[in-house]
Amino acid sequence: MDDRRSAFAGNGASDVTPEVPKSFVAEVPKGFETEVSEAEAAIESLFEAYAAGFDDFDVDSIIACFQFPVTIWQSGRGNVFDDEEELAENVEALLAVFEREEIVQSRFEIIEAAGDDGAAFAVLDWRQERDDGDAALEFRCRYALVRDEAGKGWRIALAVND
Repeated sequence: MDDRRSAFAGNGASDVTPEVPKSFVAEVPKGFETEVSEAEAAIESLFEAYAAGFDDFDVDSIIACFQFPVTIWQSGRGNVFDDEEELAENVEALLAVFEREEIVQSRFEIIEAAGDDGAAFAVLDWRQERDDGDAALEFRCRYALVRDEAGKGWRIALAVND
């Protein structure tokens, strides 16, 4: 079983739930909880597919997580990829680094996510591990997401790596 974790289940800050006077609790409109959980699940699903693409060294699966054109900021420099072919070159180079570093597992934790019908933002902590479980890479990445063409899933439009 995969043990990628999501912050949607709780942020891990405390297992204690504070008591809040009833007068401070706003009534949640009917159907809101379902909408939030569906949006959260769709965002989490995107990053599960993204991580699985890296774990499987599957360039096409990784590229399917992006909306084009996409901008990726890393090391203080932004690169715009206009289409799948341009991004594929970058992903192939990254997978070569994974192979050299013997990275076999990508794990993430969603630290924060917020959005509405057409756009969302997410902050993830990533840990990429070798076969023995040692971390080869650990970093935080911020994402701007847009809906896919069908309007049901999310795609990465911008990634900013720390």
